[in-house]
Amino acid sequence: MDPETITAAIANNVRAQRAHRQMTLDELAARSGVSRGMLVQVEQGRTNPSINTLTRIADALGVTVARMVEVSDTPVVRVVHPADVVTFAHGRASAARLLVGTDAPAILELWDWRLAPGDHHDGDAHPPGTREMLTVLEGELTLTVYGRSHVVGTDGAVVFSADRPHRYANEGEGPLRFVMVVTEPRETPDQ
Repeated sequence: MDPETITAAIANNVRAQRAHRQMTLDELAARSGVSRGMLVQVEQGRTNPSINTLTRIADALGVTVARMVEVSDTPVVRVVHPADVVTFAHGRASAARLLVGTDAPAILELWDWRLAPGDHHDGDAHPPGTREMLTVLEGELTLTVYGRSHVVGTDGAVVFSADRPHRYANEGEGPLRFVMVVTEPRETPDQ
């Protein structure tokens, strides 16, 4: 899917979700930690936000990142073709691909990550109760949560509380690929 289509979808979805919740730009800025100026640019389709920015906006609106990049309404069965997978480039040779996601009945996202040797991604804390589970398909992942690092090798898996900052890193010599599922509670406790 071309970047212009994704940018337009993000603009429409952020505007619609904010309007549905009767939130002002200032309220969304305060809840998300994203500046009002950046939100204006996102809603006008003038910028392609980073994963972290999009995650903060989605979390503040109580929806998934998948919902933010969705181009059309979700039917009962939704097949996502390779050309429709949303890819976020990360560094020179790394990328995160959001394969599919849903808001109901549970908030779920399925990601395919590739990190080149020496690359890392710092994930912001998600809403309370958010969990991530992943399996390493190739290479070795160094996952850091609360300052403690855990090494997960090929065919290994891990589940963790993602309601705190976390880092995925490839400290190995070869490529790293892992598939991750993110699940958030429908209702988050007041913070």
